[in-house]
Amino acid sequence: MKEVVLNCIGEEDCRISMKRTEEALEQLNAGDFLIVQINHICAGTKVPAWAREKGHHVEIMEINDGEWEVIIEKTN
Repeated sequence: MKEVVLNCIGEEDCRISMKRTEEALEQLNAGDFLIVQINHICAGTKVPAWAREKGHHVEIMEINDGEWEVIIEKTN
């Protein structure tokens, strides 16, 4: 089991966060965790929705006011 942190704080376009998340997950194995740090509300909704749609387990934690960690456990 591996844990990787992807810092997307400050990215203003949620498409960039989505693309970086997708690329990072491709490098992981099933059972590994990707922690995506974000502060853009659009990415805060789209990244978890996309990951769930792909079948991964997702949790969201607010770490500061307006900053979240999207914790994705890769399932496949």
